[in-house]
Amino acid sequence: MNKPLRRIAIFCGLLVLALLIRDNWVQLVQAEDLKTDSKNRRVDIARYAQPRGNIIVDGKSITGSTVVNGNDFKYKRTYKNGKLWAPVTGFASQGFGATQLESLYDPILTGDDDRLFFNRTIDMLTGKQQKGGNVVTTLNSKAQKAAWDGLGDAKGAVAAIDPRSGAILALANKPSYDPSKFAGVGKKDSDAFNSLQKKNDPEDPMLNRALRQTYPPGSTFKIVTAAAGLESGEYDLDKKTQTEDPYRLPQTTNDLGNDGNHPACKNASVRVALQWSCNTVFAKMSHELGNEKMMEEAEKFGFNRDQDSGSQDTPVRPAPSLYPKDNQPQNALAGIGQASNQATPLQMAMVASAVANDGKLMKPYMVDQLVAPNLNVVEQTKPKELSQPVSSENAQKLQQAMETVVNDGTGSTGKIPGVTVGGKTGTAQHGENNEENPYAWFISYAKTDDGSPVAVAVVVESSDTLRDDIAGGKLAAPIAKSVMEAVLDGKQ
Repeated sequence: MNKPLRRIAIFCGLLVLALLIRDNWVQLVQAEDLKTDSKNRRVDIARYAQPRGNIIVDGKSITGSTVVNGNDFKYKRTYKNGKLWAPVTGFASQGFGATQLESLYDPILTGDDDRLFFNRTIDMLTGKQQKGGNVVTTLNSKAQKAAWDGLGDAKGAVAAIDPRSGAILALANKPSYDPSKFAGVGKKDSDAFNSLQKKNDPEDPMLNRALRQTYPPGSTFKIVTAAAGLESGEYDLDKKTQTEDPYRLPQTTNDLGNDGNHPACKNASVRVALQWSCNTVFAKMSHELGNEKMMEEAEKFGFNRDQDSGSQDTPVRPAPSLYPKDNQPQNALAGIGQASNQATPLQMAMVASAVANDGKLMKPYMVDQLVAPNLNVVEQTKPKELSQPVSSENAQKLQQAMETVVNDGTGSTGKIPGVTVGGKTGTAQHGENNEENPYAWFISYAKTDDGSPVAVAVVVESSDTLRDDIAGGKLAAPIAKSVMEAVLDGKQ
């Protein structure tokens, strides 16, 4: 072979070698990235080539699939009472992707999960269409409906948990959205999706307020402060606290008073201070305990965590609730749920649930089972203890105090005849110099002979109520009551 031909042969050989290297690189190294690339339309075509599995509540599907014509996608997602369940399901859209359970369990719902390999093989051998598995939730349909109806026309959120297991029973938001409206790829779907974006709708209906929105928890946080006081050994449930009314905030010339100037707040015990929601007692307690002890107690309840604590297998990822590292005057205010103190509704339901469960905080989860198309259980969630923020003895003292709040204090609208209910009201300041309408809160639990099957947190952001009438006991407690009743009715 002459020299020019040899050079050409070597050059061609190098080209073939480069092609082989590139081909193997694409198939072995880049395969997963290409498979999940948002521009890879084949993935979406395959995803919507068969009906999706369903999301199940109380044994019934709250989702479905329907055949569509005119594009590459054969099926699109449908939702039953979409606005009610959107905080749980999220959406699965041919044009806009997926969120929440639809996204987190997409491989199960499409049937592509590795654990469904046997099912796919059988379908292929028998010539049947591939089927998706189902996601079985812990949600209680009656509790969800009670939360939704209770919010009415108000903007707000509700979270309910079974304190004994951590199973989430209800997650409701208002305003909400119907995922069916943009499940396809047409212009109507695009217009519907765009209309829901915050820039086009200031009410932000796609915000998952129960999980992703943090608020100042107001006086509901006094349960955490009381727990820190009792755990320190420096305070007792019924011993007077020697607190002036008003209370001078440390290192300031500002006096902190109490709503309604309730005379019982001066020198009030922990029980009486919770009963009448005395700012003075808990601001002083938070200051005396110090920021380090307060932060430590808050973190035992779930604050300041990277919220993998939100679930067993991350089907729920709430925004982190924050108890701040603060100076003395700010720490006093944080102890009454103000300053930089922030919490999600789920977080405050966790606080109530820990108290109701004798001090044991269970890890919240929303998915009970993943089920294959042949109904075999692929995965079963097992309840898991997250922490013990308060001793059993002190938790029972807090139960006594919270029950006093409902029976003889600010939370009387949460009372259920013949049922033991504990609760705590909250009215949190909002905006600079409290110029905006405050948030109305209520956290509570109900007890039966078998323990507490439900703990609830309700926050009402805004309603038609006049500013002076906005209070946790008036707006939020009746909603919590209806949710607790719904759960209790199902236990009978």
